[in-house]
Amino acid sequence: MDNDFIFVFGMLFAVLGVPPLISAFSSGRPPRTALILFVAGGGMIAWAVNAQPSSYTFENLPDVVMGVVQKILR
Repeated sequence: MDNDFIFVFGMLFAVLGVPPLISAFSSGRPPRTALILFVAGGGMIAWAVNAQPSSYTFENLPDVVMGVVQKILR
């Protein structure tokens, strides 16, 4: 799997962890699902950045995301 895919899916997992976090805090439950998603997403992002440290900056994040979307849609 390409590092760009790992990075984008890690960002997706981190974003998908926000609704369970809000739901858990609003109902008084521990945020287990959110924690799992955040840890998985953070690990994937850290792995991709560690493999290619200079290729992921804030300026080229839209290009990385759009490149992955284009590869998926092909």
